Amino acid sequence: MRIASDCSFVGSKPKFSCIFAVRKLFIIAFGRKKTVIYSIFKLFVLLLQHEINQINHINMKKVVNIVLVLCVAGLAYICVGSIMGSINFGKEREAREKEIIARLIDIRTAQIAFRDRNKGQYTDNFDELIAFVKNDSLPFVKKVGELSDKQLEDGLTEAKAMKLIEDARNAKKPAVAKKKWQEAEKAGLVKLNKKGEVEEFIFSRDTMWVLALDTLYPKGFNADSLRYVPFGNGAEFEMRTGCDSSSKSGNKLYLFEAKTPYRTYLEGINKDELNNLIDLQQELGRYAGLKVGDAEVGNNNAGNWE
Repeated sequence: MRIASDCSFVGSKPKFSCIFAVRKLFIIAFGRKKTVIYSIFKLFVLLLQHEINQINHINMKKVVNIVLVLCVAGLAYICVGSIMGSINFGKEREAREKEIIARLIDIRTAQIAFRDRNKGQYTDNFDELIAFVKNDSLPFVKKVGELSDKQLEDGLTEAKAMKLIEDARNAKKPAVAKKKWQEAEKAGLVKLNKKGEVEEFIFSRDTMWVLALDTLYPKGFNADSLRYVPFGNGAEFEMRTGCDSSSKSGNKLYLFEAKTPYRTYLEGINKDELNNLIDLQQELGRYAGLKVGDAEVGNNNAGNWE
């Protein structure tokens, strides 16, 4: 017996009509790496076809045909299961990554605030970062009003406006203070009552110091959660810092990154889909996980999902 190149038997009846459909189902279900399995299955079908052609008894032919139909149906079931597995994996991945991205953004927010209070440097230590969020304070400017176009045309700036107000506030002698407040009122910065006292500030810029936790995050935020990866069973984010001195100016650019690999938060959903996802990212030269910032090359603290 010889198998022809067109997958039909020499001297036999026309080739089995399900072969093309079987091949398509195998490719969808298993990918092209499984063509060996498909070839074996195809050979099995061809052999059965050959045996059918040798059988004269019509009832036996029907039995064998039923077996073939059941084989194809089983393959179709496997194909559908594979497709649904991929869809379910994608949905679960999206739901989990939504929370992880939110946590990475919270880490970035804390790191930027830490940098602004520590001469441009970040920290690679979660204990230090969390302590900063809980205990340190950040400047908060309370703004009242804006300078009008006329005031700006007259040469008034926010700095000059605040100097007029500060001079009036800091004047020790009542007569001097009264005169300064009148100048501020004339400039359109305050409104005075009949006694010469400030009734209303039309323009002001007051700096207050507020706890970092209250400034950066909504009420009830748990700063201790910054270190933990959602769905990671207690795993912590990897965090490190770096410095880039490759700029033409020679100035140091301090960097940080926080990341977590796919296996930390996707393990146990679908092993094959997870391995395929990791292989794809590695082939593309990308980090196989979620990451914000970069400790080697400045990227403006961007996340790899952005």
